Amino acid sequence: MEDVARLAGVSMMTVSRAIREPAKVAPATRARVSAAIADLGYVPNLTAGSLASQRSGIIAAIVPTIDNSIFAETMRGLTATLTAAGYQVLLGQTAYDENAEEALVAAFLGRRVDGMLVTGVNHSALTRQRLIKAGIPVVETWDLTADPIDMVVGFSNHDAGRAIARYLLDRGYLRLGFAGGNDDRTRSRLAGFEAAIRRVKGASLMRAMLPAGTSFRGGREALGDLLAQDPGLQAVFCSNDAIAVGALMECRRRGIEVPRDLAIAGFADLDIAAEVTPTLTSVHVGARRIGEESARLLLARLAGLAVETPVLDLSFLIMARESA
Repeated sequence: MEDVARLAGVSMMTVSRAIREPAKVAPATRARVSAAIADLGYVPNLTAGSLASQRSGIIAAIVPTIDNSIFAETMRGLTATLTAAGYQVLLGQTAYDENAEEALVAAFLGRRVDGMLVTGVNHSALTRQRLIKAGIPVVETWDLTADPIDMVVGFSNHDAGRAIARYLLDRGYLRLGFAGGNDDRTRSRLAGFEAAIRRVKGASLMRAMLPAGTSFRGGREALGDLLAQDPGLQAVFCSNDAIAVGALMECRRRGIEVPRDLAIAGFADLDIAAEVTPTLTSVHVGARRIGEESARLLLARLAGLAVETPVLDLSFLIMARESA
């Protein structure tokens, strides 16, 4: 910074202000500082700045995977909103591993992030304790709970599973199948799906449980498993759209016409749902809005504002298309 100040012909305090509060520096002075920074290749020491201000300017976000565009949409919404407010996002993925989440939370807290977004509401006792004691705003996402660490933005996975079951049952499908990964949110969708089916006389359910984070190949394999259990299967609910698209591929390979011979429904309403043939019926959960609303709550907390609704239920919609 001293080199930049010398080259620009200003004080170090002016350089600091030009970097952190550019609106308070005269345009001509700011231009000289910017030119000096460019000439010298200077990068501000953010660690030193955060020690002085007690703020790092960084929000941490933890998702199960970046392979699935479900969570990518949430990250886009979060990042766009936080970047506009001057924050940067540090991203980590757990691969659906509780121990990995523990390690990431510890690492991010050790780097003094200003706030954190985590996926889901079920965490190890150690992770939960660390986040509660950290004294920073925390948003849990993609589910709901009456006992949040701090704030929650999401929807009821149980209710979503129950709603899509009712949708299929109301259309006369009684021999149903479920295909999904083995993680907390998927198990909650399955519980809601089962609860609705149990209430209908003559309805049956076959299950194909896959490794968490499974995509197209898993969908193809799951469909084969379900049809082996019940060759007369009438409809399948897949816990994400990638699995559902894989199931559609397997139907085409086997000569099964959708929805005449078998109905398929997915979850999350990704862009691909409206583009495949046949178009995919799916549960829309507003993945991007989850990120945007999470950012809004984090920014409110960081600004010292009270959050009137710490548990924000964004609900869901069933997008009826050709596949079911």
